[in-house]
Amino acid sequence: MTPGRLTVLYDGGCPLCRAAQRWLAGRAQLVPLDFVDARTARYPGLDLLGDVTVVADTGAVYRGDSAWLVCLWALDGYRSLAVRLAGPRLRPLARRVVRTAAALRGGYRQSCDDDACR
Repeated sequence: MTPGRLTVLYDGGCPLCRAAQRWLAGRAQLVPLDFVDARTARYPGLDLLGDVTVVADTGAVYRGDSAWLVCLWALDGYRSLAVRLAGPRLRPLARRVVRTAAALRGGYRQSCDDDACR
């Protein structure tokens, strides 16, 4: 089942996460993306600040590199890239890129723990 909407849960206290949210929001969308600060979201059982999380209106939940790939898939002009990156040859590359970004984000998260970023 193809989603009609995707909810992107991101860490609004992280400058890198906010920049990614602005980039995604600034692109034409084939599937509408709704953005919710994970610190305010209530999804029992999900660690929302660990990795970017996308929840589809179909109930599907995507985390980490899968979340980024579904976001790219939802954007006009990026769907074919998302499909290529999700394939067996390029998926390890996509996974490494997302892990590297998450490691950078970790430093931002630590500096924002005292609410200085808000």
